[in-house]
Amino acid sequence: MLLANDGLTAEAIAAAVGKSLLTVRRWRRRYMAEGVEGLLKDATRPPRVKPLPPETIKRVVDMTLHEKPPNATQWSGRSMAAAAGVSLRSVQRIWASHGLKPHLVKTFKISRDKNFASKVEDVVGLYLNPPDKALVLCVDEKSQIQALDRTQPGLPMKKGRAGTMTHDYKRNGTTTLFAALNMLDGSVIGTCMPRHRHREFLRFLKLIDQRTPAGLALHLIVDNYATHKTPAVKRWLNAHPRFHLHFTPTSASWLNMVERFFAEITRKRIRRGAFKSVAELKDAIMQYLEKHNANPKPFVWTKSADKILEKVARAKQALESQH
Repeated sequence: MLLANDGLTAEAIAAAVGKSLLTVRRWRRRYMAEGVEGLLKDATRPPRVKPLPPETIKRVVDMTLHEKPPNATQWSGRSMAAAAGVSLRSVQRIWASHGLKPHLVKTFKISRDKNFASKVEDVVGLYLNPPDKALVLCVDEKSQIQALDRTQPGLPMKKGRAGTMTHDYKRNGTTTLFAALNMLDGSVIGTCMPRHRHREFLRFLKLIDQRTPAGLALHLIVDNYATHKTPAVKRWLNAHPRFHLHFTPTSASWLNMVERFFAEITRKRIRRGAFKSVAELKDAIMQYLEKHNANPKPFVWTKSADKILEKVARAKQALESQH
């Protein structure tokens, strides 16, 4: 409109603003008819597709939430479209607007430990308020780590193409990583052993004893694996009173922060690796530990025990209401 006021022709305005001659003439007509108000919004026009009635939308949502198709465990977009008598795109829009994702399912496990609350309070208390003159160590074994070698060499990544690796592999043996994560600085005491019996656990406890300052008490967070509770282990702990074991509730491995470290080493070093022998796998693991400990970063626990217990209580209530 300003260019037209300067005396430019419609053709000159179209060239200056990079629009078509038809668009320039349309907007000039709107200005002449309605003034500035005609420029503030596009002219209304009927939709190409008639909106779905609320009853149809409600039926699709109710079927998604409360019914299952006759030959499947969950609805697909096409099966819902056929059952509801609407288009696939309509189903997709309804699901998106209501936050429904029938193709996804999340796993869960609620602990049945009778002492769940007290154990959560004990472990979380060590995370959030560790005792003075003591170290809190999260201890566990990552067992049966396989030395897998691919049957054929893959291709490297390049522009426009991901790296490749064969889906099949050769098994070259296994090892078990014993790890103790220091909650203070994030460093890890670790070693690999061929098995994970109570004998190996005792050897690892002795390694922890050697690698930590003698004047500090050691609070070890461990799971309920039987090797952590054998008479031989109990006798050794009685002879070394600076060691204190704190057990996580059953089916609650997420409370042990060393599991977070295991996820990191699996993702970064093990899962996509190719190892021709167990020795090669162990070297890779120990090299990862060495580099990790050169610049460790601690994992920080933030959730209080009360919030965890409240969430678990809500989950139990939701499950009970469904049955």
